[in-house]
Amino acid sequence: MSNIQLSFASLPEGKPQKVALGDKDVCVARIGDEVFAVADMCTHSEASLSEGDISNYKIECWLHGAEFDLRSGEAKTPPAVESLETFAVSRDGDTVTISSK
Repeated sequence: MSNIQLSFASLPEGKPQKVALGDKDVCVARIGDEVFAVADMCTHSEASLSEGDISNYKIECWLHGAEFDLRSGEAKTPPAVESLETFAVSRDGDTVTISSK
C-alpha cells in the first residue's frame, strides 16, 4: 500500500491539485475542513481532473464537462459513465495522509 503526506495548509480551498501516489496521479481537493482524493484521469477521456472546477462536492472535467462526486468517485453526468478510483484520506492536525485502498 502506498501513501503520501501533505500539509492541510498547502491545499487551497476549492482548487484541485495533482499529486503522485506511487505510479498513480491523484487529484486532491479540499472543501472546508474535508479533503478528498480521486484518480486524476477522467474516465471518459484522457484529461487531468486537477485542471477542472469544483462545485458542490463535484469536480468537472475541463475537456467535456463530465462531473464526478468527490466523495464516492461516482460519475454524475455524461459523457462519463465509469466511476473514478477513490483513495483513503486521513487527517491528523495539519498532516493529511492519502493512501491507496
